[in-house]
Amino acid sequence: MPMYEYYCADCRTTFEALRSFAEADAPITCPSCQATTTQRVISLFAAFSQDSGGNSRAVAGSGSVCTTCSTHTCSTCAVR
Repeated sequence: MPMYEYYCADCRTTFEALRSFAEADAPITCPSCQATTTQRVISLFAAFSQDSGGNSRAVAGSGSVCTTCSTHTCSTCAVR
């Protein structure tokens, strides 16, 4: 079952939910404030691969999501 990301207009939070493809755009209640003013949003992702030398490189997504450090790994700069 796919994981979808949603935004709540009332409390301005994002949350994830496991839902079937058929339910992806159906109304869902915000787990934080119980509002129903939610909408599905586009989720960004990045996938990395490590070679035999221990070097990482982006293999999917739009590249690094980390822009605050030179190593571009979330484990170093804590960008989530």
